[in-house]
Amino acid sequence: MPDFPSHASPYLAPQPVHPKKKFAEYSLTSNPFGFASTSTSTAPNAHRSANIDEKINPTSHNDTAEASAAAPSLPNSIISPALTPPSTPGNLLPSLLSPQPGLKDRPALSRPPKLLPRLPNVECIVRARIPTTSGSEMFLHLYQNDVDNKEHLAIVFGNNIRSRSLDRVREGETEMDRMIRGAYVGRLRPGRISSRQDDQDESEPPAASTKNLLGEKSSEISSEGAGEGIQAPLVRIHSECYTGETAWSARCDCGEQLDEAARLMSEPESTGGVIIYLRQEGRGIGLGEKLKAYNLQDLGSDTVEANLLLRHPADARSYGLATAMLVDLGLGVDAGNVGIRLLTNNPDKIRAVEGPNREVVVKERVPMVPLAWRTNGEKGIRSTEIEGYLQTKCVAL
Repeated sequence: MPDFPSHASPYLAPQPVHPKKKFAEYSLTSNPFGFASTSTSTAPNAHRSANIDEKINPTSHNDTAEASAAAPSLPNSIISPALTPPSTPGNLLPSLLSPQPGLKDRPALSRPPKLLPRLPNVECIVRARIPTTSGSEMFLHLYQNDVDNKEHLAIVFGNNIRSRSLDRVREGETEMDRMIRGAYVGRLRPGRISSRQDDQDESEPPAASTKNLLGEKSSEISSEGAGEGIQAPLVRIHSECYTGETAWSARCDCGEQLDEAARLMSEPESTGGVIIYLRQEGRGIGLGEKLKAYNLQDLGSDTVEANLLLRHPADARSYGLATAMLVDLGLGVDAGNVGIRLLTNNPDKIRAVEGPNREVVVKERVPMVPLAWRTNGEKGIRSTEIEGYLQTKCVAL
């Protein structure tokens, strides 16, 4: 028999039915198609059956012999060959996953984020004030860069963090042009004509290019007074997750982490903060591949194995764009600020965010404990999928 896959049956060509032969008279023992016999005991049984039939009806043997040429019999078996089915998805790549690694062996499958040789060039194209449903406000910055064609975002809380590239004067632009692209101080209101001065808002300096709220030149946070209780701003590097943020997925805690970062940065006692929102869905593999990985997870793989089975790295993200955006927002060492506090559970991300030449200094890592863990399961996401996801993240990512 041909070597069919386990899910296929042998092909049987349709045969004409003899007009004088009843369907019940088709032999189930002869083999006109040349299929190999599946059992050596069928021939004696067939011979015994023929002898019994001849004794009961002596004339039926001749009739059957005459009709057999025109009405071929069925093969010995129409059941699919009993081949060993493929292994489970977790065993499909023996070179990567065999012998099956335990959780303590898993870190070898995940490598630290790759450091870029240089920071990309980034430019803030537009900024807009966004009032939030919690009552706070933030400024949404849209960035373009020279390494991909995606529009990455910076969600800024507080008035003392500003973009250098946005505030830079552009040739030929008017005051209205500057206000439309968000290069203004204070608040916009009907009738305002200057981007550099808001006569009705005394909380901001007259020009962002001269002094900021903390008295430092330009628009960066000052390092002066770092020992006098001024706390470094919170920063969260967040990768896009359509399923967790928009489709209410309980497979991950990405949406919960985004909400928690925004809550911490918008608290009244907070010194502000920045959420760098990078468009690298599915740890860098894209939404389509991520959905394939979900199917592999339903077949038994974890989140790391699923990426590997799709021939992707366990984590394909990079953070050079995030570092460049933080520098543009005045949070780099060249601005002389107090550094940042990074919201992350991954210590490897600290070195990646600091940049190839330590352009940004991480003064403190602030862990993000899942809400379900902090409330003993009373709040937060509850599902069997997220339990396995968080366990793999803790050990392998």
